[in-house]
Amino acid sequence: MNESQIKAIIAQTLSPRRFQHVCGVVDAADLLAKRFGVDVEKARLAAWIHDYAREWPVDKWYETAKERGVDPAFFEVAEMLHGPIAASMLEDVFGLQDEEIAGAVRYHTSGRAGMTPLEKVVCLADYIEAGRDYPAVHDLRKQAEADLDLALASAFDNTIRFLLDKNKPIFPLTIVARNDLWRALKDRRTL
Repeated sequence: MNESQIKAIIAQTLSPRRFQHVCGVVDAADLLAKRFGVDVEKARLAAWIHDYAREWPVDKWYETAKERGVDPAFFEVAEMLHGPIAASMLEDVFGLQDEEIAGAVRYHTSGRAGMTPLEKVVCLADYIEAGRDYPAVHDLRKQAEADLDLALASAFDNTIRFLLDKNKPIFPLTIVARNDLWRALKDRRTL
């Protein structure tokens, strides 16, 4: 399936508002991939697919995730299920067999330790796409001009602060991803 066909499926699946967000993520992923030497085609495809299941009802997330063998850790925070569900449907719905794209879709919200450059690009693109408007987004966009890891580590920090302030659960993989990025940044600075 080519990008146009995937875009058409996404346009039919999502609300206009969510589709507009996805278009913004595709644009941001394209820009970040070019800037940081990541496969642009894969970044665009993962960006199109990342929110495929985002607007499903919670009970459908749980049911589908169980059927498709999604890692039980994702069940801890329901909103995290849409990424692994979409990744599990890569071949069935979109005709793609690509573990790199699947990883970028799976971890676009949570992150993980040892993220690939493609995973980082799609995750950060979701944070900084042009339609996003929150206090830290301008700083994150500025950081993203020069340092993918710094921008993503800062984005995770921002999310964790937000969730703490709202007394909401924090997905453990996000903490692990944040710590891994900051460790790598520290190591890079001491070399």
